[in-house]
Amino acid sequence: MTVKDTDPTLIDAEELARQRSQRLDRTARWLLPALMLIGAVAFWQWRVEAAQIPHYILPSPTRVWAALVENAATLFDSWLITVQTTLLALIAAVIGGAGLAMIFNQSRWAEMSFYPFAVILQVTPVVAVAPLILIYVSDIDLGVFVIPEKVVGMLIVSWIVAFFPILSNSTLGLRSADHNLRDLFSIYGATRWQRLRYLQIPAALPYFLGGLRIAGGLSLIGAVVAEFVAGTGGMGSGLAFRILEANYRLKTDLAFAALILIALTGVLIFAVLSLVSHLLLRKWHESAIKREV
Repeated sequence: MTVKDTDPTLIDAEELARQRSQRLDRTARWLLPALMLIGAVAFWQWRVEAAQIPHYILPSPTRVWAALVENAATLFDSWLITVQTTLLALIAAVIGGAGLAMIFNQSRWAEMSFYPFAVILQVTPVVAVAPLILIYVSDIDLGVFVIPEKVVGMLIVSWIVAFFPILSNSTLGLRSADHNLRDLFSIYGATRWQRLRYLQIPAALPYFLGGLRIAGGLSLIGAVVAEFVAGTGGMGSGLAFRILEANYRLKTDLAFAALILIALTGVLIFAVLSLVSHLLLRKWHESAIKREV
């Protein structure tokens, strides 16, 4: 059968079926996780009531929600402190990781000298290092204001956790530029900085964004770990401190409320960074270009 003999109704039917499949896929992408979440919460509520579990051991979802509403102001202030530490550490990790990756790319000697130290920072458990960091750091006087030592320590701990994924992914991305394009740049006499700007950085962007999504969640983990180690109220009393405080007072529902806020914050960070990645890559990179199913 030639193209001229093709029945238009068959083409229309195939197009309608494809559109229905796409609509179903878009709906299922949001509906299925929502249904699973609702089912898990319902099972949690039923299990607590059926087994008559004491609220100080496992509170019901309704009790956790009541604690969240009742302590909304306090939890929100603590949430702001945790988010502030997370974002500042992530920004520092981006600047330090991407900048050091470019230095490694331009100097093999620098990479051989300093990359092992980055690996050591990554493989050393941050829980073991955090108490020492909080002991050794001191206040930072910026003239206009002073950053307290506990805040500095928490920033360093969170930065350590988030730094390596950006460094390693960016370093790999800068090396992944097409060797044929590298040769072409060399033939036309491009300098190493022109090759870095116009070839290697665009090639490394998907790798960097992948590392950024990982580092976003890790910076939150680092901030929470640092708050657990700091373990004091007042300045720097984030959501982790609220969990410790609630556990000491046997207010398990309040601890669950703070934990849920931490989890939602992590999901929000990942969603925002995924959106940024999609917007930057959607028009040219294979990982983000929409394909017909």
